[in-house]
Amino acid sequence: MGTRAFFHHREEEQKEERKQSLEMINQVQTGLSTHPQICSSREYNLRREADMLELEQRGQKRICFGNDMEKMEEEVLRLCRLLRVRADRRGLCRKVRKELLELLSGRAPMLWIPLRAHAVWERMDVTLACTALGCPVPQATWYKNGIPIDLRQAPAGKYKIKNQFGMLTLQISRCSMEDSAEYSVEVKNQYGEAYSFATVLVRSKYKYSFGEADFAFPLKPLFAREKEPFTLSCYFSSDLLDHQRGISWFRDGELLQDSGRQQLRLQRREAALALPCAHKEDEGFYTIRVPSLQGCKEQTTYVFVRDAAAPTAGAPGSPLNVKCHDVNKDCLVLSWVPPSSDGGSPILGYLLERCVAGSQEWLQCSAQPVKSCRCPVLGLAEGQTYQFRVRAVNKAGTSHPSKATDPVTTHDPSRDKRVTVIPYDEGRTIEISKDDLEGHIKIPLPPTNVHASEVREDYVALAWDEPDPRGREPLNYYVEKSLVGSNSWQMVNLDLPANSPRFALFDLAKGKSFQFRVRSVNKFGISEPSLPSPPITAGTKLAPLPPPSQVLAFRDTKTSVVLQWDKPKGGLEPLGYYIYCRETGTEEWQTVNNKPVTCNQFTVPGLQPGKEYVFCVKSVSEAGLSESSPETDPIVVRPAIACPSAPHGFVLLHCGKAEMTIGWKAPKHKGGTKILGYFLDQHDHSEPDWHEVNTQPIPRRVCTVSSLQEGHLYEFRARAMNRAGVGEVSEPSDLFRCEEWTMPEPGIPHVKPPRKMSPAVFVISSPFQGVSAIEMAVPRREKHTNTSRDVLMQGVIPAFR
Repeated sequence: MGTRAFFHHREEEQKEERKQSLEMINQVQTGLSTHPQICSSREYNLRREADMLELEQRGQKRICFGNDMEKMEEEVLRLCRLLRVRADRRGLCRKVRKELLELLSGRAPMLWIPLRAHAVWERMDVTLACTALGCPVPQATWYKNGIPIDLRQAPAGKYKIKNQFGMLTLQISRCSMEDSAEYSVEVKNQYGEAYSFATVLVRSKYKYSFGEADFAFPLKPLFAREKEPFTLSCYFSSDLLDHQRGISWFRDGELLQDSGRQQLRLQRREAALALPCAHKEDEGFYTIRVPSLQGCKEQTTYVFVRDAAAPTAGAPGSPLNVKCHDVNKDCLVLSWVPPSSDGGSPILGYLLERCVAGSQEWLQCSAQPVKSCRCPVLGLAEGQTYQFRVRAVNKAGTSHPSKATDPVTTHDPSRDKRVTVIPYDEGRTIEISKDDLEGHIKIPLPPTNVHASEVREDYVALAWDEPDPRGREPLNYYVEKSLVGSNSWQMVNLDLPANSPRFALFDLAKGKSFQFRVRSVNKFGISEPSLPSPPITAGTKLAPLPPPSQVLAFRDTKTSVVLQWDKPKGGLEPLGYYIYCRETGTEEWQTVNNKPVTCNQFTVPGLQPGKEYVFCVKSVSEAGLSESSPETDPIVVRPAIACPSAPHGFVLLHCGKAEMTIGWKAPKHKGGTKILGYFLDQHDHSEPDWHEVNTQPIPRRVCTVSSLQEGHLYEFRARAMNRAGVGEVSEPSDLFRCEEWTMPEPGIPHVKPPRKMSPAVFVISSPFQGVSAIEMAVPRREKHTNTSRDVLMQGVIPAFR
């Protein structure tokens, strides 16, 4: 529009100029009429007309130029709008195409080149690198020994993490001994995740390796007693160096920390683990791990915890591993493991006890003994902290109490689902409870999904879902039951309403089916009953598992035996196994372990050497112990026969043009029996393969190898054989060149006997194999007197005996 106004203004100016030009022409014509010397009027008129025509033509041209510019401007604007629309469409298409390609090509991350292990010296830098592929680009997280690396908490400049074009790097600056660890990287996107692990070993520049402390003695099995202290000690050959003092103790693979329950002590040449009061839960495999420049050194042993003396004769042992499950506002479920010893009579049940944490006032939870090893506990106070323990009962009496559980606090498990936490500002949050938004609910709605979560011989555990919306007011629940086929409903917990959506019913009639329904109650009233549950029948008695099969005993050492067995076929997975043994000729079975072992092989230590034993195994489950497995065949405690170790110390005793005599030393470990012979192999240095020298065992540790090529280099190796079989092959010997020895044979000089003496012939064996015996004549007088020659022979002969 601005251009159009400009051309309109120019057109007005041009008209004004033409008007002024015409007026000037009229004035000139008036002046010329008074002068006769001016051209005739005809010429003047023609010139005037030509000037006027020229001026009109100029004006028309200017007008045409203005119209073209306006049209051109409009065309340019139109083209710009068209190009802008096309560019927007193309950008939108590219964006859609890119998102579509990302959607179609999305895949879980993959580590194309994984991490690799590194060994560096102290104060050096190390860089861990790997290549990750994935779409969209995955996010990487680095870990040290399973703990995420936080750059904000680490020393300044210690770690540098980069992620460039899929190349992930972690740089560790100025490594120290504490940086020796397992490092891992996790790459994750919306389609999955991937991991890679690598170990970094930092070696000290100081040559500690020859001065490192080693184990002075192997750890031996320890036999402790329940309720009594014990100490497991490990001794070292020398003082522990600074980098070796980070010793760790493990029980069944779980790291032990220094606490009131267990104390870790470390001295110059001793590391000890002390427990002031032993429980059956403390039984298991104990491992000590000592840091070393070459990695870690460790030893493992088994600690047995015997039953404490029974409070009354014939009482069973105490249960163990008491644990709490499904903790709610007013109830929870207890489980435990039955003891290995029943005291000589079957266990009739278990008594449950509880106390408030911090007090010693134990109250009985159940009026009658519970028959199975799992039971719900009702009537607890919300927000209170409790501890629980269990006793076993038989006809002779009650056992010692088990170890008390860790303190457990009752709470509402659904609270986290009903509360929304909104973070704002720095570290502040706002909690919005769903209950506050349901203030309009007065009379509650009925619960839903009433069902049986557990059905046992002693009880039936019911569970249901809270009404939704629930309302702001706290809810209680009443449970009703009805015999299937009848229309009468009976309330079962009128005196003790449930505060949580869990309830257990005890002593239901056997063989009858019941249905249950639940009502919600708050201060405003009671809801309608829920829909009835499916018919529920009290469970039958839980049958113990069958015993293990194929129990076999093998010799191990002079005081131990190895047992192996197969798992019971069918049924549930056992909680573990108890092992029992007795000496042949006696009827009393002794318990080997008081904590169930979960493996299928166990070494029984502490046996009498030379005695004969039989063994059996029992399966452990919530129903109790199984019957005993068939007894093993009697076995005498003796060291096991094993294949011998490898021979060593090869030497060349004699060499000819085409033969060699090779000798070697016996194995360090003979496998508990006599060595029956050796097998020798030879290898020509110019050939790739080894060849057997003998197919039958050689009884002696000397062998002559023939058919060799003179001037060639040979190496040898051997295997030892005993009644257990052929042992491992030895390391190859040094290279020996097959060249005939030209040096004189070793021996003593010939001594010529004097005349008129009866010679006595002695045969002296040479200490070198392959050399013939040396015969020597030694004078013997009828009346023996020590002469200088006799003194010489007395000094020579013993030297070769």
